[in-house]
Amino acid sequence: MALKTHTDEQPSLNLTPMIDIVFLLIIFFMVGTKFSELERKIGLQPPQVNDSGALSAAPEAKTINVFRDGRIELDNQPVSITELVSRLSAAVAQYPAIGVLVRGDANGRFQSVASVLAACSKAGVRKMGVSVRIVTAGQDVPSRR
Repeated sequence: MALKTHTDEQPSLNLTPMIDIVFLLIIFFMVGTKFSELERKIGLQPPQVNDSGALSAAPEAKTINVFRDGRIELDNQPVSITELVSRLSAAVAQYPAIGVLVRGDANGRFQSVASVLAACSKAGVRKMGVSVRIVTAGQDVPSRR
């Protein structure tokens, strides 16, 4: 069995890159301090305001439910197609970027949903969505009755 006759070198720690980074950070903060001192010397008093948030919050999207028998509800209140157009037109006049979510019954006639979508378009609604339920793997899609 051979014996070790020479000793291994001890690992050394090179501090040069760490010292370079420390000097760069010192220079960065010194320059940043100079800029803030120059701003204070301008002598300009900017106006002050209270942080009260937005003037008015954006309204939530309107929800339209279309039932199997053709009934229509706008935010859980029954409406006809003409009432739907007038209420949505008023909402668009108040907030032009308002959105609408149409939820139709899976077993209902698509004509009812199409009429609601046409009413939304007539009222000037530009953000429309149709609610669906995602079927996970292994589930059967219910058939129309």
